[in-house]
Order: sequence, then C-alpha cells, then structure tokens
Amino acid sequence: MKIALELARETAARGNRPLGSLLVVADGKTVSKGENRVYTDTDPTAHGEMVVIRDGCRKLNTLDLSGCTLYTSLEPCPMCCWAIFEAKVSRLVLGARHGAIGRKDLGTYSVERFMELTGRSVELVTGVLSRECEEMRVAWVAERAKRGLGPR
Repeated sequence: MKIALELARETAARGNRPLGSLLVVADGKTVSKGENRVYTDTDPTAHGEMVVIRDGCRKLNTLDLSGCTLYTSLEPCPMCCWAIFEAKVSRLVLGARHGAIGRKDLGTYSVERFMELTGRSVELVTGVLSRECEEMRVAWVAERAKRGLGPR
C-alpha cells in the first residue's frame, strides 16, 4: 500500500485524483503499477485500477488475473470493481473507503454492497494504511474547493 500511496501523491502532483494501484502476482512480484490519469489523459475511464488491470493483462498476456492481488489507495468505483471481477483478480486490498471520507456522489456504494448486488466476489482486505489514504484524499478535495473546483 505504501507504493500505491506514493503513486497517488505523484499523480495528484500532475493534476489527477490522488489514487494509486498496483497488481502483484502470487509470489509477491509487482506486475503493474497504475495511477489515476483521468485529467492528464482526458479519459474518464483512466482510473488507477483500470490502468493497472489493462497493463497487467498485457504484460501477463491474459485476461485472467486469478492469483493476483490488486492494491489501491481508494475503494474502487463500480466501473473499476466490475473490471476487477471480470479480470478475476483474487484479492483486493483497500486503503481509504468512500464512506470514511464522506463521499456522497456514490450514494451508499461499497465494494461489499456491489458484491451483493452482482453476485460476484473477491477476497477483500480493508484497513491497510487507511488513515493515510483518507487524509490524502480529503486534503486533495479541500485543495480543489479552495481553488473553486469541484471534488471530482
């Protein structure tokens, strides 16, 4: 998660949302690192999890990421969560949660609720450096508000 946090800081410095992700295979080797690039790529799908899944699948030459763990500094949105399910990622490790940072634009969404809704599942690990991840996101939103920009 420390790597994901550093990626989040780096991408925020480039004007993106502070979110970093990495994909690790069963033996602990990092296959792919991704960060939110929505603003720099002008691509609403360039979330960190999407970037890391795309890159990981290319590098491993497969659509099946079974046995892999995806670390992400912020709970994935529904789009990213569905991609995690479709790629068959085995384990998802979260930093910040939407509810903990007061995010309202996703309603009552959580990964757990999405699993219930879709009947899909992933091994879920929460609370990993969550305070640090939450503080980074909250500070980013506050900075944007100070500049008269929206939270997105």
